[in-house]
Amino acid sequence: MLRIYKSQNSHLVLVDMIDGIALPTPAIWYDLYNPSTEETRLVEGQLGIEIPTRDEMQEIELSDRLYQEAGAEFMTMTAAAKLDSDYPVKVPVTFILKGTTLVTVRHADPKPFQNFSNRIQKANGQICESGELVMLGLLEAIIDRTADALERAGSEVDGISREVFRKTNASATKKTRDLQSLIEQIGQKGDLLTVIRESLVSIGRLVAYHVALEGMGPRKAGKESRQRIKLIQRDATSLGDHALFLSNKINFLLDATLGLINLEQNQIIKIFSVAAVVFLPPTLVASIYGMNFGVMPELQWEFGYPAALMLMVASAIVPYFYFKRRGWL
Repeated sequence: MLRIYKSQNSHLVLVDMIDGIALPTPAIWYDLYNPSTEETRLVEGQLGIEIPTRDEMQEIELSDRLYQEAGAEFMTMTAAAKLDSDYPVKVPVTFILKGTTLVTVRHADPKPFQNFSNRIQKANGQICESGELVMLGLLEAIIDRTADALERAGSEVDGISREVFRKTNASATKKTRDLQSLIEQIGQKGDLLTVIRESLVSIGRLVAYHVALEGMGPRKAGKESRQRIKLIQRDATSLGDHALFLSNKINFLLDATLGLINLEQNQIIKIFSVAAVVFLPPTLVASIYGMNFGVMPELQWEFGYPAALMLMVASAIVPYFYFKRRGWL
């Protein structure tokens, strides 16, 4: 799918397409989403560039994601998609900036692109007079989306923390089952934070590369662009620090949960161990009187059987109260 936006009264409007061919008008933003071969060739012919394929975007090394070619800047970043689901994914997004025109190449549909596209087409929408401003607006939308995901993840991590350290009278089996469920939730939040941190690092590298090229080349960024770039860099850094904090908290909760599971398992093993010790003396008494010896004087005693039973009960009660007094039961 190819969407072409042009500038009209300092705002972007969507260009009508006729049989898949854009009207011959200057464009500010070419948005290629799962583009066909014809759509890719159309943009390449209009700008005189070679657009990377999906395989090239995925296989390109991190050190080679930022480069210049044919007078254009090629910047590939890692974006986070499906942040609302339990299985977020990383998708490559390529920004190609040539002159005042921006080309975005993507094979997923992150919500920031939809939100930004809808916002800029409003009458009172954001002013976008160049492809660079469009790129900065998209990065800001991605940052905002990431901030919302981090805020939601932080609230969910706090909920997990309360579940881990709550006091409950539930049985050991039920509590252990609940802790296992919490481990699954912790793992999901850990995956989410990993995807977000990688995306934020990618944004920081992209913006730093763009700023470095502006400092070396004849093109100078305007005051508004410089301020927005600084805000993007600062937001990416602060959100990265917050994501790192949440990752550390997740690791702490994982260790605490595993520790609680070990405590519950040790409690169960201790119960069996105490039970074995409690029943050991009665077993010893019963074993002695079960031996087939010919000379056992108390066997002829009238009260021998009741005395043996009382001895077994006493030998079981004494260890029980001893362990209970020590707090082992």
